[in-house]
Amino acid sequence: MKKYDTLNAIIESGVVAVVRAESKEQGLNIIEAVKKGGIKALEITLTVPGAVDIIKDLVEEYKDEDVIIGAGTVLDPESARACILAGAKYIVSPYFDLETVKMCNRYAVPIMPGVMTPKEVVAALEAGVDICKVFPGNAFGPSIIGAFRGPIPQGNYMPTGGVDLDNAKDWIQQGAVAIGVGSVLTKGAKTGDYEAVTETAKKFVQAVKEARKEL
Repeated sequence: MKKYDTLNAIIESGVVAVVRAESKEQGLNIIEAVKKGGIKALEITLTVPGAVDIIKDLVEEYKDEDVIIGAGTVLDPESARACILAGAKYIVSPYFDLETVKMCNRYAVPIMPGVMTPKEVVAALEAGVDICKVFPGNAFGPSIIGAFRGPIPQGNYMPTGGVDLDNAKDWIQQGAVAIGVGSVLTKGAKTGDYEAVTETAKKFVQAVKEARKEL
């Protein structure tokens, strides 16, 4: 999958599932539940035990399916490279690090670094970032997307942190190209209720669809 194909698929999907788990088994169960709910973009965070191996296994397992496996909580270029070698189709970081961006650009793999200020947004755009991860989103709420888009309308923004079913539509209507959803989506996994994870995933997918229709 080419870089622009990956970006288009993420934007078309509209929801990126942030998968954090206490074990490999739980992570795989969460992924399957989220996938059943219609979310195609899956971000496996490096805080999951054995995350790189999980990414490699998932890429192989779902190679014939319409699923996009990426890596999250990537803090440095070395980790990014390891994830890319494992088959990650995109990289997500909680902050903007130029060397990590350069590594991903070198191999034409999309990277979504965290930003919180206009200065960081511009620095990310100048470095060739296609989607800026607004993080932590709950520090400002959906209005920060509109605030960024005023002076920097050429940026693409995806919030993570503070995104829930009550405000998912607001983020999209403020101009977010997609939303990143973590614990709110996967909390059912803590009690082994993976059906709840699937149902929540369906609701997020529907919320994005409805919000886009109203634009």
